Amino acid sequence: MAICDVGVSAPRLVHPARRWSRLEVLAWLADEMPPHTLVGLDLGISLPFADTGAFFPGWGRSPATARALWAMVDEICAADPHLGVAGFVEHAEAARHFRRQGNRQGDLFPPGAGRLRRTELAQRRLGLRPTSNFNLVGAAQVGKSSLSGMRLLHRLPGRLPVWPIDPLPRAGSVVTEIYTSLAAIAAGRPAFRSKMRTVAELNEALARLGSQTVSGSGSLPDHASDALVTAAWLRRDHHRPELWHPCGLADVAATEGWTFGAT
Repeated sequence: MAICDVGVSAPRLVHPARRWSRLEVLAWLADEMPPHTLVGLDLGISLPFADTGAFFPGWGRSPATARALWAMVDEICAADPHLGVAGFVEHAEAARHFRRQGNRQGDLFPPGAGRLRRTELAQRRLGLRPTSNFNLVGAAQVGKSSLSGMRLLHRLPGRLPVWPIDPLPRAGSVVTEIYTSLAAIAAGRPAFRSKMRTVAELNEALARLGSQTVSGSGSLPDHASDALVTAAWLRRDHHRPELWHPCGLADVAATEGWTFGAT
């Protein structure tokens, strides 16, 4: 996790020596996070809905909204520790819609790459290659982390809205979905080379975002650079109204949600 202050100071990692658990992240968001913070979570806050008019077409329990989806995932996974989601992806009805490890593809997972949300179609138009949140296989998949994230989102205190599932508040903190490659592109990186694995690459990106640079040299994990660059990008671009009002948002705000910066 990374955070930066108002202004141009360099972003910094939050407790950099800690290996964060999901529940520790939830506790930090709920109780320790500074006020008036724009939070970006690198996961999908919902599943495709608009393409078929349902998250799980043919299943009588299919929820009507993203918040109801979060609640259902959390309920079915109540016995899974650490906000895990094994109970959901192995559920007899839910599993029909997912591509899972072990060459197990549900009979309702469509041929090809799988179903995409409207925001993921927007990401493709920007040159990115998002994967379906119904795909749980491969290094690029984000389906499992998205489902775990839904359990976390369901447990956030009511004072912490999640855009665009909830309206953007006039003041205070708000949670958004992010795609770190969008931040890298905004910092001048090409979509096919968005990962930064050295301090020099990170600092070049931070400078392009109008941020002061970090100290040190040599290599660093790309997860750390993703977090640091994205924090600086959110600080610089959060005031741009078009990023909060992308075309087509109104039709899917309460069901599929959106990724900040996907226009």
